[in-house]
Amino acid sequence: MLATDSSAQHRQATAASGKPAQKQRVVRRAVNGVLLLDKPLGLSSNDALQKVKWLLRAEKAGHTGTLDPLATGVLPLCFGAATKFSQLQLDADKTYEAVAQLGQTTTTADAEGEPLQQRPVHLSADAIEQVRQRFLGHIEQTPPMHSALKKDGRPLYDYAREGLTVERQARSVVVHDLTIEVLGELPAPSALRLRTTVSKGTYIRTLAEDIGEALGCGAHLSLLRRVETGGFCLADCITLAELQDMSEDERIASLRPVDALLHRHTVVTLAPEDAARFLSGLRRRGPWPDADQVAVYGQNPHALLGSAHIRAGELIPGRLLSPIEIQHILKANP
Repeated sequence: MLATDSSAQHRQATAASGKPAQKQRVVRRAVNGVLLLDKPLGLSSNDALQKVKWLLRAEKAGHTGTLDPLATGVLPLCFGAATKFSQLQLDADKTYEAVAQLGQTTTTADAEGEPLQQRPVHLSADAIEQVRQRFLGHIEQTPPMHSALKKDGRPLYDYAREGLTVERQARSVVVHDLTIEVLGELPAPSALRLRTTVSKGTYIRTLAEDIGEALGCGAHLSLLRRVETGGFCLADCITLAELQDMSEDERIASLRPVDALLHRHTVVTLAPEDAARFLSGLRRRGPWPDADQVAVYGQNPHALLGSAHIRAGELIPGRLLSPIEIQHILKANP
């Protein structure tokens, strides 16, 4: 449990009276922005989100894609109005560093599972390079049973916990880049270090397991770290411990603005009359070239209104902020 001033006061009151002190109610508040967390080992993405939400006393929060408890690294957390744009990070390409332990497969394809099969390792540099080339570009990947993907309304890991294996359809994913470094001496290295940039929906556990099968010795994932997602990298992140040690004002100051999620979008700025109509969901006309991703701002005051796309000179609203969300953001950042 995270230690706070209020929890210390709670313990002091209990010791002084000899009776349990009444638990203080956390007063939630409107918080808008993005916190880039370096997720620690052993926490699920949702556990990490709830801890940060509690530290910020935020009313509304969501994360941008699941990292397994075994995994660490970049996890953008969205608060308030930022949750409206979290799908952008879910859809973004991601870069991982991983270690695949050779010679052993497990029930979960990672170090948390039970051993399944042990095989000797005998590899050559040419064989590793051939396999690397094989897993570049568009590949087919079958989602693992130990995943949150749902079948008939239930996550696959529910079936796996019951000892059941259900049919899963292979999916097409893209491995944009893949480097493989041998750990140990050929021809019997102990592991491979992988660095890969992949499309959404790619399971790195499955990639490591499939590489092991292609090499003929089997493998499971022993380390996984996400180092970049949608333009955010580890250098941009703070740890849970760092956040815990901050004052409330410092925690709020560590948030990035909502439009940090739209940093790759084309920018369109509207005059007050058009801004008001756009916010009501109406399309606007202007001399704009076609664009798939647009961040729309009001001119006076300068404020993010929402996202859109442009077709044939029409600005078509996407996700819109509410007037009260805009007011809260302007008040917090005058």
